[in-house]
Amino acid sequence: MTTLLVFIVIIVLIGGGIWGWPLLAGILGISSVTNKAGALNYITQLMNRYDITPDDVETAFQKQASDRGSADTRSKSDIARTLFAYLGGIFILAGISTYISMFWDSMGSVMRVLVTLGVGYILLIVLVATLHENRFPRLVLPLTVASVCMMTGGWFVLIHELYPQGDNWRAAALCVFAVMAMHQGALFFKYRRTALLFTGLFFSYGFLEVGLDMLGVPIAWVSIALGTSVFLVGTALEKTPYRLLAEPALFIGICWLNSGIFDRIDLFIATNWASLITGMCIIFTAYGMHKSERYPRLIALGYFFGSIMAYSGLFDLVQNTSMELLYLAVTASGLYTCVVLQSRALLLTTVIAMLGFMIYYSEEYFADSLGWPVTLVLLGIAFLGVGAIAIKVKQRI
Repeated sequence: MTTLLVFIVIIVLIGGGIWGWPLLAGILGISSVTNKAGALNYITQLMNRYDITPDDVETAFQKQASDRGSADTRSKSDIARTLFAYLGGIFILAGISTYISMFWDSMGSVMRVLVTLGVGYILLIVLVATLHENRFPRLVLPLTVASVCMMTGGWFVLIHELYPQGDNWRAAALCVFAVMAMHQGALFFKYRRTALLFTGLFFSYGFLEVGLDMLGVPIAWVSIALGTSVFLVGTALEKTPYRLLAEPALFIGICWLNSGIFDRIDLFIATNWASLITGMCIIFTAYGMHKSERYPRLIALGYFFGSIMAYSGLFDLVQNTSMELLYLAVTASGLYTCVVLQSRALLLTTVIAMLGFMIYYSEEYFADSLGWPVTLVLLGIAFLGVGAIAIKVKQRI
């Protein structure tokens, strides 16, 4: 029992300090900015995160004013040319996709490779020309996505046509990811674009995951190793011109890492313990980001999903035991924490957890008692009164 307790403490401390689980970045953080003070706080967080000084802000304002003046003089012909370029690209891709879907079954092997891999390399040539001329920077991202999708699918089609009876999809994926990683890596080292770095990392880690899986490494350990690597890469990207990828890299890496950690804890202990411990790691990580004033969007998401896992794991542990009321005490503590941290995400999950437990407890033990709901109403009125008094006292202090 002592060994188990020590193991849990180590997992919580290390996981909360290093791993965390800021999931699905970009949903809840911005909604907390509703007034001038919140906006200034958010701006301060961004300035601390990217080492921005007031002089940098002033320079940016001056540059924005000059850019606005130059944008006003932009000719309508340039706008029309860009618009028609986008429309032309969309119609070309739509026509190719329609042709492939209509005549795929009647095509031969060579034709199937040409309309997939061939078109992919044509798009790659157009992308390289665009990067070299640097005249249409807004076309780089859509061309990168289109060429990557077509080439990836085309390589799989080529392998299938060459080995129609083969069923080793891992070997095929390994070859395709290796080729695409070399493509995107070479383009990135030549043109230094963020989109190319993202696709290069994507195919590189895809190659590593499939390769380690083919070597017989358990998927949980693969997730831990590669998740840690992506996390470190995301941390390193913060100090580079490609810092735009830092937050997604941290998100992907930590999710990947913690999926393996969750699997290991579930294997050695139980699912409810795994949910509780991982949830606490998420909350601690969000709190660390909160103290360092970095990644406000991930802070809200960390509190939200971390508290969901922690509350669900704790409820499963105490349900139908003599410690059931401990859950109510924990949610009450969580409510106090919400007020201190001023986290709406944590407040939402805590209120839902507390109300859900009260409904469960009432139906379980006081289904036919009229006094219990009356008591809950009276307690609610008392808490509202205490809250109002506390607000007045705070205003007088």
